Amino acid sequence: MGKTVPLDEGALAWARSLFGRYYREAAVEPPARLNRREFAAFPFATETMMRRHATLRTPEEFRGFLAREVPRHVYYSSAYYRHPAEPTMGAKDWLGADLIFDLDSDHLRGAEALDYASQLRRVKQRLIDLVDDFLLRDFGIDPAQTAFVFSGGRGYHVHVADERFLGLSSPERRELVDYVLGTGVDPMRAVEQHREDVRAGRTVATIEDEGGEPRGRGGALARTRRLAPPDAPGWRGRTTRALLEVLRRWEETGPEAAAKEMVERGVPPVPARRWAKLLVTDGGAARIRTSLTLDVFKRELPPEFLEAVASQAKIEVQGETDAPVTTDIHRLIRLPRSLHGGTGFRVVPLAREAIADFDPFRDAVLPTPEDDRTAVEFVDEVRYPFPGGGVHGTAGATDELPTPVALFLVLRGEARLRPAPG
Repeated sequence: MGKTVPLDEGALAWARSLFGRYYREAAVEPPARLNRREFAAFPFATETMMRRHATLRTPEEFRGFLAREVPRHVYYSSAYYRHPAEPTMGAKDWLGADLIFDLDSDHLRGAEALDYASQLRRVKQRLIDLVDDFLLRDFGIDPAQTAFVFSGGRGYHVHVADERFLGLSSPERRELVDYVLGTGVDPMRAVEQHREDVRAGRTVATIEDEGGEPRGRGGALARTRRLAPPDAPGWRGRTTRALLEVLRRWEETGPEAAAKEMVERGVPPVPARRWAKLLVTDGGAARIRTSLTLDVFKRELPPEFLEAVASQAKIEVQGETDAPVTTDIHRLIRLPRSLHGGTGFRVVPLAREAIADFDPFRDAVLPTPEDDRTAVEFVDEVRYPFPGGGVHGTAGATDELPTPVALFLVLRGEARLRPAPG
């Protein structure tokens, strides 16, 4: 649920007035199967309690609810119920649920070292990876049955309304999450064993096609290890792509950084330094990336090395999604096109082709007249990349900002409204 910073009565009334104007004027569309959903909301109040189990039967009731309640946060159920207004789950009579994936920026590895804007940029790339690599490619989900939504706060939601997934139980949805997270995936499956004619560079299959017989031990055939093609389906191709990216990065960062990463993955320091030299200094990484062949040295790389690199690749390629959201068949999810009570940003639905260029600081701000400005006093030092050169303020300083920017800072507790003179 949304983070809610306590506000004084003046700030609450000001923010509520801005939200109220939005809900009166904006064409917020109701979700599909409206009358089968449960709705819930947090009000603008000094003590907030979520009100839930609301039923809205028609688009007119839906829009009237938003205009009347002016919620600080508003949610609806991913589930469909026969009786959504009933106060207990058993009495609601569950009929099915959309499949929901939730990606939050603060769940990303290394997020603590990033500012808010950088977190949002990184989680957007994870969204693209989730959608393209897993949902569309591996799961075969029809993009027309999938909605991508900026949450208004820390990340993105993916709503899948494909009929094939609606009836899945919580354990079945857990299996989908485990696949995305790579739970139980052996990265060594990306390595394929081949036997090749060393003298002619021909595979066993080529020799047999020509009517010849493969040679045994002592002959011209040698066993080689190749990575699966990068475009191979599922985790095999995904692991290859990530492994090649690890090698490319090591070439950029140098042998010391490569050795350090290997040690962090459990490789002893002495062999880690030796393998880092072979790969980076001696050009082994480039040869692997070019040929996809792992046997690029006079001496075969030890299996421990390959396992260490493949394990690193697996960690880098894992999908990142909030498992409880996906597995919960009664989940409440933030309403698209509503306003987020912790930022004032709109919860923006996005077409797949619009994700890459989407910028929350430009595209999700509350619509207000261009000359609408509000005076604030900064509580903390702030720096955000809003259009027009960004916003930078130091604690105790005052400024007059575009009202959507002031709303963002006040709702996050990073600024307060400056009292009017006199």
